[in-house]
Amino acid sequence: MSGFFENLALGCQVAFSAANLLYCFVGVFIGTLIGVLPGIGPVGTISMLLPVTFGINPTSAIIMLAGIYYGAQYGGSTSSILVNIPGEVTSVITCLDGYQMARQGRAGPALGMAAFGSFIAGTIGTIILMFVAQPLSAIGVKFGPPEYFSLIILALTLLSYLAHGSAVKAIIMAILGIGLSQIGIDVVTGRVRFTFGIIDLEDGLGLAPVFMGLFGVGEVLVNLEESLNIEVFKAKIKGLLPNLRDWKESIGAIIRGTFLGFFLGVLPGGGAIISTFVSYALEKKLSKRPEKFGTGVIEGVAGPESANNAASSGAFIPLFVLGLPSNAITALFLGALIIHGVHPGPFLINKHPEIFWGTIMSMYIGNVLLLVLNLPLIGLWVKVLKIPYKILFPFLLLLCIIGSYSINTSKFDVLIMLIFGIIGYLFKKFNYEPAPLVMAFVLGPILENSLRQSLLISGGSMLIFLTKPISAACLIIALLILISPILLRKIRRMRAKIG
Repeated sequence: MSGFFENLALGCQVAFSAANLLYCFVGVFIGTLIGVLPGIGPVGTISMLLPVTFGINPTSAIIMLAGIYYGAQYGGSTSSILVNIPGEVTSVITCLDGYQMARQGRAGPALGMAAFGSFIAGTIGTIILMFVAQPLSAIGVKFGPPEYFSLIILALTLLSYLAHGSAVKAIIMAILGIGLSQIGIDVVTGRVRFTFGIIDLEDGLGLAPVFMGLFGVGEVLVNLEESLNIEVFKAKIKGLLPNLRDWKESIGAIIRGTFLGFFLGVLPGGGAIISTFVSYALEKKLSKRPEKFGTGVIEGVAGPESANNAASSGAFIPLFVLGLPSNAITALFLGALIIHGVHPGPFLINKHPEIFWGTIMSMYIGNVLLLVLNLPLIGLWVKVLKIPYKILFPFLLLLCIIGSYSINTSKFDVLIMLIFGIIGYLFKKFNYEPAPLVMAFVLGPILENSLRQSLLISGGSMLIFLTKPISAACLIIALLILISPILLRKIRRMRAKIG
C-alpha cells in the first residue's frame, strides 16, 4: 500500500509541474475546441499535432494528447445541443434530446448536465483506471509471443466486426494496414521490401505523414465538399446549473453510463461510440416514460455524455497494460510513444511510472479544467461555431503540410501525406473506415515479430498457437466472431421455415 501512495505522490509531482499543467490545459482546450467544431474530430487533430510532441518528453506528449482525446468528448455535446450537428461522432445520440431541450428553452440545463455528467464519469473512470491497470499488468507479463499474436488477431477481428459499415470492407482495410507496415527494411534479414526502388521508403512509411493524410487532409477535403449550413441557437443561454429535479432524473443515468462506458471503452472497435448508443437504449428501457425519449428528456443527454467520457478512460487499459490500442486514437498514442523510444506493455508501469501515474493524475486536473472551460466559456464556443469553414479548413491543411515537413525536413513526407490525404478522401467517399487500417498499420510490426518469435520457439510448428491456453482462446473467439454473421443468417432461415 505504501508503494501505491508513493506512486500517487510521483504522479502529483509530475502532473503539477508547471510545464505539464500547461500541456494539460493546452490539450483540454484544443480538445474542447475541436469537439465543438463539427467535421474535424480528435483523430484528425491528434494526427496534425503529432509532430509537435516530438520536441517534448513522452510524459508531456501523452498528457497533452490525452487532454485532446477526453476534451473532445466534452466539446462534442455543445454543437449537438445548440446546432443539432454532432461536433464529435460520439455525440451523435446527444442530438436527439439535447437539441429538443434547447428548442424548449432548456439549452442551459442540457449543456450543464452534459458537462457535469462528463466530469463525474471522467473522474470515476480515471479512478477505476488507476486501481485496475497495475494488477492487470501483472497478468500481462505472462503474455509471450504466441499470446500477443493471437490477441492482435482477435483485436483486429473484433474491430472489423464492430465497424460502422461493412465488416468485409473493414477486414480489407486491416489487411491493407498490415501490408503497409511491411514497407522498408526487414529487421531480421536486412532485405528491402516493397520499396519499388524508392530510397526514401527504406525506412518505411512514417506514422505522422500517413495519419495526417488519412485523418487531417482527408477530413478537410470531405468537409470542403460538403456545405454545412449551421444555424446556431440564438436564444440567450441561461440556467447552466441543473436544478434538483434534473439531478434526480439524471444521476442514475450518469452512474450507469459511467460503468457501461468504461468497460465498453476497453474493447477494440470504437467503444466510446457504441457505449453512447447502448447507454441511450438502456436509459430508454429503464425509464418510466420511454415514449418521451427524443422529445427533450435530460437523462437522454446525461447517460450518453457520461458513457463517452468514461470510455475514453477505459481505452487506456489495453494501451498501458498490454501495449495494444483499442481504437484509432490510442493507436496514435502508441505510435507517439514508440517514436519517443517508449514501448507500452506490461512493463510500462514499472519502467516508466512517471508516464503512467503522471497521465493518471493529469486526467483529474484535466476534468476539473474542462468543467471550468465548458460552463463559463459557453459564449466563446457559440462564437467558434460561427467561424466560416472556408477559412478554417485551408488553415488546417497548411498545418498538416508544415507538420509533415518539420519532422524530417523532407519533401517526400509531404508527398506521402498528400497521397494518403487523397486516399483518405476516397475512403470516406466509398465508405471504407480508416480506423482498422491505422490499427493494423501500428500493430503490423508487433504482429510480424510475434509470429516469427513464436515459430522460432516451436521449431516452425503452428500448433504453438493452439497449445497455449490464452492464445487458443483468443483464436477461437476470433473465429466465432468471423463466422457469427453466417450462423445468425442460417438460424434466421431455419426459424423462417419453421414459422
